[in-house]
Amino acid sequence: MQRTTTRSPQQVAADLDRLIDEAVPGRRGLGAWRALLEAHATLMRRLQTDLVSKTGLDLNNFDVLSQLAQAGGALRMTDLASRAFSSRSGLTRRIDGLVEEGLVRRTTADGDARSVVVTLTDAGAARLAQTVPVHLRTVAELFVAPLDDQELAVLESALRKVILDSAFG
Repeated sequence: MQRTTTRSPQQVAADLDRLIDEAVPGRRGLGAWRALLEAHATLMRRLQTDLVSKTGLDLNNFDVLSQLAQAGGALRMTDLASRAFSSRSGLTRRIDGLVEEGLVRRTTADGDARSVVVTLTDAGAARLAQTVPVHLRTVAELFVAPLDDQELAVLESALRKVILDSAFG
């Protein structure tokens, strides 16, 4: 039987520090990475909470409706899956819910019964028209207002350099 020893919180923290130092000498960029993760997490939580409380629409559903509108009102499910922030596995259930609410319609593509097309309905377009101003006011308040124009430009430029792929899993 193997004997286990309990490590103190200080030992655990010291081990983590050692691993970080070995993996990223000088810890270059880790502060920026952590700030990006914290900013994303806190902003997304606040945007979700605000949108649901003010409009009743979930942020991920808003994203799907927005993606459809930006594409002219309809997308093949595979194209929508590569654009939307939802995981591919969760997107089918999300679309099911939006169909049930009458905000989108699901049909088969002309000439290809295996391909599904998701289309924004008039009700979906109306719901989007109600939620866009609410959402963007919150984006402006939480993200744009605290930054000056130069900071926004630098942030956009820097983040564009690390965008790898817009297809989410």
